[in-house]
Order: sequence, then structure tokens, then C-alpha cells
Amino acid sequence: MKIKFSMKKLLLLPLSLFIFSCSTTQHSKNRDYAKADVTKYMNTITANDLRTHLYIVASDEMEGRNTGEPGQKKAGEYIINQYKKNNIPFPTGADNFYQKVPSEFMARPFSPKLNDSENIWAFIEGSEKPEEILVISAHYDHVGMKNGEVYNGADDDGSGTVALLEIAQAFMAAKKDGYGPKRSILFLHVTGEEHGLHGSRYYSENPLFPMDNTIADLNIDMIGRRDFNHEDNDNYIYVIGSDRLSTDLHNINEAANKKYTNLELDYTFNDRNDPNQFYYRSDHYNFASKGVPIIFYFNGVHADYHKATDTPDKIEYDLMAKRTQLAFTTAWELANRENRPVVDRDGK
Repeated sequence: MKIKFSMKKLLLLPLSLFIFSCSTTQHSKNRDYAKADVTKYMNTITANDLRTHLYIVASDEMEGRNTGEPGQKKAGEYIINQYKKNNIPFPTGADNFYQKVPSEFMARPFSPKLNDSENIWAFIEGSEKPEEILVISAHYDHVGMKNGEVYNGADDDGSGTVALLEIAQAFMAAKKDGYGPKRSILFLHVTGEEHGLHGSRYYSENPLFPMDNTIADLNIDMIGRRDFNHEDNDNYIYVIGSDRLSTDLHNINEAANKKYTNLELDYTFNDRNDPNQFYYRSDHYNFASKGVPIIFYFNGVHADYHKATDTPDKIEYDLMAKRTQLAFTTAWELANRENRPVVDRDGK
């Protein structure tokens, strides 16, 4: 069907579009974040969506996602396609969704040679303080195959991998309503964790955004199961490192939990004398070592840890969703509060 316009209307059209555009931009900037329904966006993170993603990321088709091998690269393609589906771009200043991590960087004495691999990053630019960066991280590699058997790594760390996808889409849902984050958020899927925290170390030494501008790292590594100490508890999460560098960060996480999720926050592994020393054993540590405040969300070790039996059917998706929602609501506060968390401790 053809639509007829008068010349007068055509001449007025660009001006009206300009006025509308300016009005829309101004309206977005003047949003009162205190009126944002955070629960609405939190609740877009669902057990069903997490399950759908995880049954793909931790499927036999991904061959255990060993660093630099075809299965891991296939999982990476799935991750990137989800960001594209949600119109979440790669970061400003990057050429694509990949940060290449060369084999030589991951070389260790007496260890097998790893293939070249990639960190994967996606980005939501901040509306008011775009130069300040919140990183939300998880490793998407696992240990591959052994004797022809796939080690699926559903909990370690398929759970964190798909949690990032859900957190990102929740922030995009808010952005569509005019509540895009005030600070920028970098969703960082790192490689080579199982072989020595290589991907996060590479990013920390070759950051796309200055570490001084990185306000915090929320690292999600294993959030889909219960450990031996909580077999009868379906409402907990270990929190590690939240107070090592910043009292603010610790208090923000505590407040978000109290307001939205009411999980039992277990600080057992945050004890400096705990023999497991988990604070040094996942990707957040490469941020903490650079002075960036961190939180490590963790469910603890279970009977299927690093075994072929760590499969998607054993994940407790309702509990995983609640833990992911805690990470989201903490990220929401970090991205939108007036001031970045103050570093007031030495990290030890």
C-alpha cells in the first residue's frame, strides 16, 4: 500500500524525528532508578532458561570444553550467539567477541601444550559513567575427554557460564525500559581456568579497560549443586573474598541478599586460615591481585567434582536461579549506585 505525504509534511518530518529523539534521550537520562522494579528484571532469570542453556553448553557435543579444542570453541559460538540474540554487542574498542589467548601464554613446565584459545566478552555501555567498568566473570572451559568419556562440567563451570547469559539478558530487559546501567558492564567468559587461571590472568595483564577503572569483579564458578556440608540445605551460597579489599562491596552484597534473595551466605571458605584456600583458586584472584574488589560465588565441592558424572541432570535449577539472582541484584547496585566501592583493605 502506498502512503502519500505532502511536501510540507516531508519537510517537517526530520525536525519532528529530531525532537522525538531528543525527548526520548532526555527521558532516559532523567529516569529515577529508585523507581525501577528490580524484582521484575531479577525474575527474568529463571530455572527453565538456565536449564535450556546448560543442557547445550554441557552437552556431549561440546566434548568437555577443553581449552583451545573444538568442543570449547563450539560452546563459545553458542555463547556469542546468545549475546547476539539479545542485541548485546562486543565491547567498545574490541574488533569482535574474542580476546585471543595464545598458546605460549598458557605454557607451563611439565604440562601438556594447550592450543590457542579465546576469552569471550560482551558489553553493555553505561549511560552516566561509561568509563567505570563492572566485570562479571565465569570460565567456560572444562577438562575435556578422558579415555573417550566426556567430562561435561555442568556445574564446573557450565553453571557460571549460563548464569552470565541470564544476568546479561536481565540487564538488557531493564535497558529496554529505560533503566540501562549507569556504569558499563563487561561480561567476561574466560578460558584456561582448569589449567591455571590462564584466561583471567591474560585479561588482567592485557585489559581492554584500565584496571584502575574496574570497580569490581563478580566471579561465578560452580553454583548449581550442594556440597557435602549442605546436603540438607537448599538455600545457601558460599561467598568468598567480598571483604578482602572493600567493606563497601561486602555490605552491598549482604544488603542485596537481604532485600531480594535471602540465601544463607556462608563465609566458611573466606577464612584466611581455611586449608582449601579457594580465594586463590578461581578467576577472581587475577583481579584481586590487581587491587580490584571481588566476590567469588561458589557452592562448594561435591562427589561429581571433576568427574564424568558432573552432568546437567544433577543441577538444582531453582537453587541455581536464586544464586544467579543474587549476583544480578548485587551487580545492579554496583552498576547504579552513586559511588564505586571504596578499597579500604589490603586484600590479604
